[in-house]
Amino acid sequence: MWRWLKWTVLKVLSKVKWGCFIPLAVLIGRLRSPRQVIIAWPAGEVRLGPQVVLFMHFDGRGFVRRQLIDYMRELKENGRDVVFVSNSEKLTPSALEMVKEQCAAVLIRRNVGYDFGAWADALDHLGLPRADTQEIIFANDSVFGPLLPLGDLLRRLNYEKSDIWGLTESWQVRYHLQSFFLAFGPKALRAAAFAKFWNAVRPVPAKAYIVHKYEVGITQAMMTGGLNCNALWSYESLLRMVDKAELDKLTEVDATELGRNDPVQITRKLQILRIRDGAAQRKPLNPTSDLWRQLLLTGFPFIKRELLRDNPSKVQDVGDWADVVRDTLGADPEPIRQDLRLMLKGKAP
Repeated sequence: MWRWLKWTVLKVLSKVKWGCFIPLAVLIGRLRSPRQVIIAWPAGEVRLGPQVVLFMHFDGRGFVRRQLIDYMRELKENGRDVVFVSNSEKLTPSALEMVKEQCAAVLIRRNVGYDFGAWADALDHLGLPRADTQEIIFANDSVFGPLLPLGDLLRRLNYEKSDIWGLTESWQVRYHLQSFFLAFGPKALRAAAFAKFWNAVRPVPAKAYIVHKYEVGITQAMMTGGLNCNALWSYESLLRMVDKAELDKLTEVDATELGRNDPVQITRKLQILRIRDGAAQRKPLNPTSDLWRQLLLTGFPFIKRELLRDNPSKVQDVGDWADVVRDTLGADPEPIRQDLRLMLKGKAP
């Protein structure tokens, strides 16, 4: 009875949100100017090479995490001109100086429109894509890392095989490339679908709308426009890693008294069963949450911040993330721990 009542209440609230609040938010987004840049560096024309990264950032204090500087340095060292687009409205002087060292341009704007509003504003402000632009990568600060050098990853972006690349793909809501990293090649940049999509982006003050209309919508719009979209870490390949053999390994450990009573072992088995249940019932999982371990085991260089901060999908086996980062990738988990000390409330890393 309680579950039915809870489900009914949530359904009613969802209808109210989409029936009342979302239309109002869309109206506000249409009335509000999408141009929200208040500080631009350097002044005047910005010189950009053929490969550009629009790196979106937000921090209410105006700070920039050290890992983000490392992320942008990796991009720069691999031939990309990085444009730092911050919705923070201001940066601390030290943060601004660190960013300038790695970036070709810095745009500081009002906190309007979330990631897609910031990216659309940057495209308009800089006149992108330009005649010589061959690649634009849309990236954001929603990840910890990079935990590995990015050279191999960036070299895998083969635009002869696909017009658009994401790192991961999701089937939740509808099929889409997850938007924390989206790379568009020359064909995509000159397609009518690209211009049409970005010209239609509005600074709607509703995250749920942004997710449905833009994060999911961009992949759907590009495919409808005749462009190929693929992920470097495909959903199917990650699911195949959680096979019966993996389950059998855990079952062997379960045969020991320690295995039967070890909470870490138990949570790993429960998570594997959850993944296999989702695959069997064709329930879409979130790769960067539910399949975080499989991603790291295959050299994925990031962990989503929301996984360690909020764990919205209630992933059961994430407690040993630091061991996986250290033992599998050979990376130091301490920079992530430092950020978690500021982020976590009532939880341990």
